[in-house]
Amino acid sequence: MKIAKKILSLVLIACMTVLPLTGCRKSADSSKVLNVYNVGDYIDESLIDVFEEQTGIQVQYSTYDTNEMMYQKVKSGSTKYDIVVPSDYMVAKMRKEGLLEKLDFNNIPNIKNIDKKFLGSEYDPKNEYSVPYMWGTLGLAYNSKYVDEKDLGSWDILWNPKYKGKILIFDSVRDTMGAALFKLGYSMNTTNPKEINEAKELLVKQKEYALAYVNDEVKDRMVGEDGYIGMIYSGDFPLMQEENPDLKFFNPEEGTNRWVDAMCIPTTCENKKEAEMFINFMLDPQIAKINTEYIGYSTPNKACFDLLDKEITSNKGAYPDDEYLSKCETFTDIGKDIKLYDKAWIELKSR
Repeated sequence: MKIAKKILSLVLIACMTVLPLTGCRKSADSSKVLNVYNVGDYIDESLIDVFEEQTGIQVQYSTYDTNEMMYQKVKSGSTKYDIVVPSDYMVAKMRKEGLLEKLDFNNIPNIKNIDKKFLGSEYDPKNEYSVPYMWGTLGLAYNSKYVDEKDLGSWDILWNPKYKGKILIFDSVRDTMGAALFKLGYSMNTTNPKEINEAKELLVKQKEYALAYVNDEVKDRMVGEDGYIGMIYSGDFPLMQEENPDLKFFNPEEGTNRWVDAMCIPTTCENKKEAEMFINFMLDPQIAKINTEYIGYSTPNKACFDLLDKEITSNKGAYPDDEYLSKCETFTDIGKDIKLYDKAWIELKSR
């Protein structure tokens, strides 16, 4: 399916290159090289070719594995990145530390395509430093051959002894602690030491049921039926299900993390106007559609959303309704209190 979409994308791109795109003009300085730093496999790279063709601007594209890796590179100033794509809490952290440039939205008219419910968020309350790129939730994948539907719905399933040795947990302090906090009825952004300790102790009990703590390998291990239940990000699920149709997905009823990744311009930027042109290009509805279908994550671009197949937009796993989203939280930068989580995580992993 992904290959078929890729071929279709290339056909559409071939047609689009004869048309001017909003905010992209061939008269741009062709000597400019735009340094874009993004998470791996988080863009349809053929779109970069379109941007280069339309504008004459070269793009140097490189990737990172984690927000923290990107943060350290930007903070060190060792490479002059023009665009980075941090998650919500990292946008807040970088904004507070003066690592991000304010955006000139005169160069980003396609901001009008972003659904207003993704604007004015806590991580960038005045919408000055970031443009929403993709969003999703932290949920649970399960193998319908081995998991009883009566056990579904809640985070409780991660503590169900019936699936002992077949549960894959994210090796991520905020995600995994967040799941435990939701199960306990607490905020995943709590800074209350008692609540954080309760979550840690709950996860200590869960360890006897866990197969392993994992990151990206959760996808292959679920597809290969090594695990029957696994924590995953919603956007990773479509491709997993293509490879193993027995896999299903749900967002836990207690609520979960609703995350947003955003395009930002760091203060290391040397080509700010061109960076804003690239952001505007990525917000074009047709470009965003191709990109969204390639990546598999949910789009905050309303104009793009309206172009997507009904099969995609009606999927409650990818696009939960507002009632469910009202139960969800976005990670916030909790500053020095992150040490409480780090301490709990170290204690958890050592037991």
